[in-house]
This record gives sequence, structure tokens and C-alpha cells, in this order.
Amino acid sequence: MKKRNLNRISKLAIGLLVCVLLLTSRPTGVKGWGLDGHQLSGRAAALKLPTDMPKFFRKATDQLSYLNPEPDRWRSREESNLDRAMDSAAAPDHFLDLELVPEAASKAVNRYEFVAELIKAGQKPTTPGFAPYRVLELFQRLRVEFRLWRAETDGKRRKFIEQRIVNDAGILGHYVTDLANPHHTTIHYNGWSGDNPKGYTVFTREPNKGIHYRFEEEYVKTHIQLNDFLAQVDANARVLDKPREQIWEYLRASNKLVEPLYILDKQEAFSAQTQSAEHKKFVAARLAAGAQMLRDLWWTAWVTSAPAPAAPVGNK
Repeated sequence: MKKRNLNRISKLAIGLLVCVLLLTSRPTGVKGWGLDGHQLSGRAAALKLPTDMPKFFRKATDQLSYLNPEPDRWRSREESNLDRAMDSAAAPDHFLDLELVPEAASKAVNRYEFVAELIKAGQKPTTPGFAPYRVLELFQRLRVEFRLWRAETDGKRRKFIEQRIVNDAGILGHYVTDLANPHHTTIHYNGWSGDNPKGYTVFTREPNKGIHYRFEEEYVKTHIQLNDFLAQVDANARVLDKPREQIWEYLRASNKLVEPLYILDKQEAFSAQTQSAEHKKFVAARLAAGAQMLRDLWWTAWVTSAPAPAAPVGNK
């Protein structure tokens, strides 16, 4: 076996080992946006699609909204109590703790090169998560499916592809909107971890008792409706020219709001009883950002799935 192939296998083995070791470092019960926030973001993204998006996709608003929380449904407590195989394997795809990522690792083109860069930098074998790579992988899969749909001439087979497209687009939506929640971009995902000189809400490993749950579940369920943020989603869909880099930019922008979120919670705790208009403005903006990025990824997958125009034949 060639040395090059051995190196590749070693990288894969390291990646798998890191995934396993991660399970001891972060509780799997912490989820993103809860059912309501995810469904609202998915619906907002679908409602803001350009009219040039294929009709079957634009008609799937209800399904795209329903599917947005689907990856959290897979992490059911009943199933996890048996052996936690599915929940444990999928947990790292829902977040990325940016503070733990060396700059070189953020430039990796796939999750295995990402892991290799972490190891090279002397990072402990407790990966910070894989969320941007899960988004990129599903985005690329969606573009392939759109390309197949464009080329398919058999009506029955085209319907099969349409079902695959809507399903994967809905699942993609979950991970994109997860990253709009600053908690999914930081080590401070359920309270301030480590030194806490400013007296922010303290970290807890109890998933349904910390700020994470109060922010995305209790507050959103009682304070946020679709019209609170739909108008904030830019009507002009973007075609992302560098999807991988722009996914990372989106994640970093969310991470910059970690401390502002904790400042708000210190001023008045996020809960079903919160009165502050500033809190509502912050949450609405985050839901809008997630919906907008999701819509742009759907649109980019469609537009860039078109065959490149043939190069003109020059005169000799």
C-alpha cells in the first residue's frame, strides 16, 4: 500500500477517534432554536425565494418548514436512552466552538482535513464540532440533485429527484439556522465557561436549565412570530461565489454576538416573562439572518447547478 494512502487512512482514523472522544465533552441534549424557531426560519427562507426557483420547490414551503427541526427529532430521548449511537454520532454536526479552532483549520476544505489541522496544531482530541462542514456537504449534495433534475427527461424519475431535493434542502436548513444562534458557535454554549469577571450567566451541563434553553426555546416560543422578522430577510437572493468561505463568515458573524447575548441576559434574563424590546430585536435579527443565509444557499445551489455555457469557437 502506498504511503499516500496510509496517510489518508490515518487522517480518517483520527477523525473518527475525535468524534468518539467528543461525546464526553459536550452534553447532547442542547439543541438549536427549538421546534418553533427552526420551523419559523425554514418558512421565512422559503417565502423569500425568487420566482425563478423551480415551482415544485416554491410549493414546498410547509414541508421545508416542517423539515427544519428534523435533525433534532433524530436525537430523541427514547432512542438515546437505548445506546445513544445516532445522537452521539450526529451531535458534532450541530455546532462549532470557534474559540478552539486554529486559523489553518478553518481553511480546510473538508471535515477530515479540518481534524488533521487540529491535531497538527496540538489541539486536544476533543473536536470543536463540524457544523460548517455539515452545511457545506449538504449544500453540495443539493446542487448535484438540482443538476440531475435539470438533466432528467423521465417524468417519474424527475418526481423522485424532486422528493430528494426538498428533503435534503429541509435538512440543510437545520444546520444553517443552528449557526444563527450564537450559542452554537462558542464554548459558552450554555452559560459562560471558565473565568467570568463580568458576572454573566454561569455555565451548566443541564440542557434544559441554562441560558441556551431559556433563549431559544422558552423565549422564542412565547415572544416570536413569523412577522416579527420576515421583513428583515433581504428580498434580493444572493448567489454565493465562495460558499465555503462565506459559510465561515456567517459563523464568525454569529460568534461576534456571543457576548452581546450574555449582556442582554444579564440585564434581563431571557424567559417566557421577558419584557425588553431590545431582547426581541436581537432574537428576531438572528432568526432573520439564519433564514436569509438558508435562502441564499438554496438559491446558489439551484443557479450554479446550471451547465456552464459552451465556450465560443474562435476563428482560425
